[in-house]
Amino acid sequence: MGSICGKEKNTSTNTNTAAQPAATTQQPQPVQQPSADKGGKIEDNYDISEEIGRGAFSVVKRAKHKKTGTSFAVKFIEKKYVDKQDLVLLGREIDIMKKVNHPNVLKLQEVYETDETIALVMELVDGGELFYKIVEKGNYSEKDAVKIVRQMIQGVEYLHNQGIAHRDLKPENLLCSMDTREEYKPFRVVIADFGLSKAFDGENPLQTSCGTPDYVAPEVITAEGQYDASVDMWSCGVITYVLLCGFSPFLSADQTGLFEKIMKAEYEFPDPEWTHISENAKDFIRKLLVKDRKDRYTATQCLKHPWLNGGENATGDLLGNGQISEKMKNYNDNRRATKTNLGNGTRS
Repeated sequence: MGSICGKEKNTSTNTNTAAQPAATTQQPQPVQQPSADKGGKIEDNYDISEEIGRGAFSVVKRAKHKKTGTSFAVKFIEKKYVDKQDLVLLGREIDIMKKVNHPNVLKLQEVYETDETIALVMELVDGGELFYKIVEKGNYSEKDAVKIVRQMIQGVEYLHNQGIAHRDLKPENLLCSMDTREEYKPFRVVIADFGLSKAFDGENPLQTSCGTPDYVAPEVITAEGQYDASVDMWSCGVITYVLLCGFSPFLSADQTGLFEKIMKAEYEFPDPEWTHISENAKDFIRKLLVKDRKDRYTATQCLKHPWLNGGENATGDLLGNGQISEKMKNYNDNRRATKTNLGNGTRS
């Protein structure tokens, strides 16, 4: 379930016929290299403590601001392991993250840079990946799923209104915070990882074949012409489906079969898993898993749908007859076992 990403064509000819409304803010321009907000050493302002995550070229550690006592997550990136092109792309990712400020989108606080290291000071999201936290919590209801999906869609709507397409929405990139406020129960959902994100408008269309196979939209697979931010809405539809039943809408023994089903938008709501799930929930998914992107719901339309707008008819019964946690655990195990890098192209 690794990301796939090909080379973006360097063209800007046709107007982007996006299903999403045109951005109301000017798109951020890619920077040539990551720009630091702060000079000096991060240790001057933060107490760095234990490691909480690790990537191929980075490590994430917990940190506390010396003056305020506020805790953050700091991602340290060693420059010697990152080539020049990836530094440019990292600069674009930082540029996007500096622009966003929404409770359902991961916040970048500031950036430190030395000759050897780039340090990204980010909001500390203490609940980990959403899907794993669901397994830890145990059972939840359709009404709980409504609150989770609504937050995800609110974050996506914000990004799209900022002229940003995420392009890699998947469970790994949905974090959760143990926020106790009523509107965030059972979790506050936070969209993370902007490594494949890109600003979009009519002059800079989206053309790269990128994303993660299980969640990628049909038009990305075909790689024919341009696409738009509606690819994120397809991914939201897949994630919602999994949240409600514990397995993917598109099942196949191999990637070729998977892509064939996705390109046909071939899925169903099988019994017994979907027997007691509301018709509004099924209708919501049908509005997103639509082959023709022009007919796919935007984030704004989703928030007005009866299922999210008040959760009408969403049941309080435990999903999967109380077995959703076990199904989700199996789903998480399969994700982890099949996580591979399926693309050799560069992010663009």
